[in-house]
Amino acid sequence: MTEAGRLPCERVLPDGTTVHLRYIRDGDAAALKEGYEHLSPDSRYRRFNGVVGSLGDATLRYFTHVDGDHHVAIVATTTGDARARGLGVARFVRTVEAPTIAEIAITVADEMQHRGLGSVLIHALAGVATAHGVRRFCGQTSPDNVPMLRLLHELGPVVSRIEGTELLFEVTLG
Repeated sequence: MTEAGRLPCERVLPDGTTVHLRYIRDGDAAALKEGYEHLSPDSRYRRFNGVVGSLGDATLRYFTHVDGDHHVAIVATTTGDARARGLGVARFVRTVEAPTIAEIAITVADEMQHRGLGSVLIHALAGVATAHGVRRFCGQTSPDNVPMLRLLHELGPVVSRIEGTELLFEVTLG
């Protein structure tokens, strides 16, 4: 497994902040809900490509009860212990039709945006995905979601097209 694929681990952001990366746990639902409630409306919109008022129990269960192969989620926290506060989450879910392709999503707490955490998360996710046999990431976002588009370009050339009001993307993992 690549260095980026080994979890738990610590990473240092460009501003010197140390973050702890680990796989999401079943017991993270309350923290995930709280983190979502503190996101700005713009961050919520960018994550779901629309307005989502709150995360219900079924959604929280889906987000936290992952199988570690078909559905993988990595959380970034302030520390590696029980006092940890969530800072961001990145996930992939393999497509049913082609298990070497996975849809991705990344959410970063507002106070951590533009500090390099998204980059750390997407590279860690790509490392884990590659170790699990995933060869391409795909997904959809708003065409004006510049932070997400920048993250995707860090992984490699992005193939995209506009469909309706959404930008569909695909990037091959190197």
